[in-house]
Amino acid sequence: MIIITRKGVTDEELDHIRERVETLGLRTHVSRGEHRTVIGCVGDEERLRTIPLLSIPGVEAVHTVLKPYKLASREFVAGQGSRIRLGSCDVGGEELAVIAGPCSVEGLDMLRETGHRVRSAGAKALRGGAFKPRTSPYSFRGMGEEGLEILARVREETGLPVVTEVMDTRQVDLVASYADVLQVGARNMQNFALLSEVGRIRRPVLLKRGMSATVKDLLLAAEYVMSQGNPNVILCERGIRTFETATRNTFDLAAIPVLKQETHLPVVADPSHAGGRRDLVAPLSYAAVAAGADGLLVEVHPDPETATSDGDQSLDFGEFEGLMSGLKAFAAAAGRTLNPLAAASVSG
Repeated sequence: MIIITRKGVTDEELDHIRERVETLGLRTHVSRGEHRTVIGCVGDEERLRTIPLLSIPGVEAVHTVLKPYKLASREFVAGQGSRIRLGSCDVGGEELAVIAGPCSVEGLDMLRETGHRVRSAGAKALRGGAFKPRTSPYSFRGMGEEGLEILARVREETGLPVVTEVMDTRQVDLVASYADVLQVGARNMQNFALLSEVGRIRRPVLLKRGMSATVKDLLLAAEYVMSQGNPNVILCERGIRTFETATRNTFDLAAIPVLKQETHLPVVADPSHAGGRRDLVAPLSYAAVAAGADGLLVEVHPDPETATSDGDQSLDFGEFEGLMSGLKAFAAAAGRTLNPLAAASVSG
């Protein structure tokens, strides 16, 4: 249930409304807009029906939220949508947020070179896996804490915030001590214990859609994180599993505008995993931006042929710079900006 306050509601009235709701055992979430404030009520809504909410000073309207994902629902906020700070930009804001880097951290030199090159091309954050979920237990599964230390060191040198995956509840505190954004991968999207644990940590969470998950499943997974008190969730469309074999996954382009209608949370796309081929990264990126994505997650490697994982879908530096240059027109058409200073340095 959401309570919409009158224009000009005072802090005292707002506190009183929240106290009345919380004395019934529900939790409140306040979203302040330019003209109205929305109070989201989470818990047993039947208890609220026992009190005349409209008679409380400052209350203008009361609405029931029928969607099961209440905190993630667009009705739960006042305004256009949530923005999550990522270094020098807001994911969900006017500027397109591009997160780039290798699938796996392989060493300091390669990550340092990658960090400087993607930053000069206009990336807003550096991605890289220290712990890697692999289908085969014999595949390279990351450098662990050493990889986290390398990410932190490159962040110091480049100024780029770090995005890296956490796979286990036992890793959350460790990864959070190094990373700026905790990524929950597709295989863990419905690992509810992990979702609750990252909800406890006040770090932004980049939540990838599961390979067989519906949009509703994704939003309910976000609800797990948010229900623990962490509102900073970034949703990621990375392709789903279908009968198609021409690509690694099937990029669900329609999910982006659907999510933008259903939730206030920012939405990014991962064209690298969606297509699984480097030649598809640029066209899928353009399509995602045109569909309304707030950002992109792109795999970039100094030498994709020698990458320890996902080399087939990784761009080299020249290809990434070309992608960033090509994105400018699509970003402008979608009403977005794309770091003009960085774009100028690439073209120069």
